Amino acid sequence: MVEEMPLLERIRDAMPSLRKSEQKVAQVVLAAPADILGYTMAAVADAAGVSEPTVMRFALRLGYDGFQAFKLDLAQVLALGVPVTYSGIEPGDSVETMAQKVFDHTISSLDRARKTYDPEALSKAVDYLAAATSVTFIGFGASSIIAQDAEQKGGLFGVPCSAPLDAHQQVMAASMCEPGCVFFIISNTGNTGIVLEVAELARRHGATIIGLTGGQTPLVPFCDVALIAKTYEDTEVFTPMVSRLAGLVVIDILATAVVVKKGPQHLDRVRTMKRELARFRASKTSMDGWHPGPEGIVDGGTRKA
Repeated sequence: MVEEMPLLERIRDAMPSLRKSEQKVAQVVLAAPADILGYTMAAVADAAGVSEPTVMRFALRLGYDGFQAFKLDLAQVLALGVPVTYSGIEPGDSVETMAQKVFDHTISSLDRARKTYDPEALSKAVDYLAAATSVTFIGFGASSIIAQDAEQKGGLFGVPCSAPLDAHQQVMAASMCEPGCVFFIISNTGNTGIVLEVAELARRHGATIIGLTGGQTPLVPFCDVALIAKTYEDTEVFTPMVSRLAGLVVIDILATAVVVKKGPQHLDRVRTMKRELARFRASKTSMDGWHPGPEGIVDGGTRKA
């Protein structure tokens, strides 16, 4: 799927090709995009110190039929939060401002992943997972969190699932796999040496390789199917690691789709599992004889520090 550049980024990139008068309009828009939604064309012209026809030409140069069409698109963009490139956190920001910027960053990034994923690749991954005899999730750092979350959903996948954290355990698992096994490799950069080595080793021993990565990374050639989750990820010190959240969403999608793919019998088993979990949570003893008391976790009346 071809990704369209976000509107505010398009305006910024188009600046050098705009006339000086149109650049003034662009500067007003970029400085306070939310304010533009309440402006008439005359108000924008006044704020930029240009004529109304210049504002119209600015909208036309960006590919819109007119100023109102431009405002409509701008409103849709801002409804998802200011794009991450315009919501960078500064050391002097208040907690409230930081919170808003993190929400903006997260929402716009997840929307980018939603708009750019490949439905065909996702469907193919579901087919592989539904037919698997076992699934091993591999990830390091933030990706290991996604792997652990996927392992926790093993009941939904309906086959033995594991997510070894130790590199030696990962190599051992890859060496012992066979056809029917699926290795689900998670790496946003797709450039971690041990991740690529495990992928290659598991593939050599007959496993099907599904990759979850942030783009056309070095991991992709090792995969039978690659799931690309594009986010606004960078290494700037204040930037949250949104790729982790996008990865968790992808796992939720896959687990849900596999339940449906496996058919009514598996779905009934999942329903039974959910009922047992609900009963377990509602029981007075939900930790094999341990239960929360008014002064902490107790067992047989003895407080446990």
